[in-house]
Amino acid sequence: MLRRLSSIQPKEFKFTKDNFKWAKVQLKKYPKGRQASAVIPLLWRAQEQEGWVSKPAIEYIADFLDMPKIRVLEVASFYFMFHLEPVGTKAHIQVCGTTPCMLRGSEDLIGVCKAKISKKEHHLSSDGLLSWEEVECLGGCVNAPIVQIGSDYFEDLNKASFEKLLEDISNNESPTPGSRVGRFSSESSKMTKKLIKKGVSKENASLERFRG
Repeated sequence: MLRRLSSIQPKEFKFTKDNFKWAKVQLKKYPKGRQASAVIPLLWRAQEQEGWVSKPAIEYIADFLDMPKIRVLEVASFYFMFHLEPVGTKAHIQVCGTTPCMLRGSEDLIGVCKAKISKKEHHLSSDGLLSWEEVECLGGCVNAPIVQIGSDYFEDLNKASFEKLLEDISNNESPTPGSRVGRFSSESSKMTKKLIKKGVSKENASLERFRG
């Protein structure tokens, strides 16, 4: 699929002071003359900073890595994890629509996106807070249906819990990632039996990291 840069572009881009220091550290991970190998992590950090990858960001990273601008554009346009157009200022919702999620209700989640955010993918909500897209397998099939927001997975969703998730995000709350039915990890959804060991955390490592 041919992916193009958005017709809407900011005047400029530059890393924040902290991100600039971080980027300098990344260069030390690669042999001299091979700094172009850092292009993906730098593009990802630019997207984390701005929400998407703009033309000025691509040009900035190209100059930072001493690469031809077209080479950085090739990378940004090849990988679908990079958004080449503005996304919601609060969140960009990636709904998994592959077979396991579809069988467990992802079409209902897409219906919520169309009703609550925008009728079409990659379009901003009327207030500019949210955007959405359907994506291929996110790898959380056991806890389907799931959506990804940033680096976090929200699992075992249904129409009601997904609507609540969008409402919380719009209201400046920070919903806790993970299962919406109380699973610790990927055990049986019926949870007919639990093994409890004294001293073991009640939350898995992903949630501990989120809270930490």
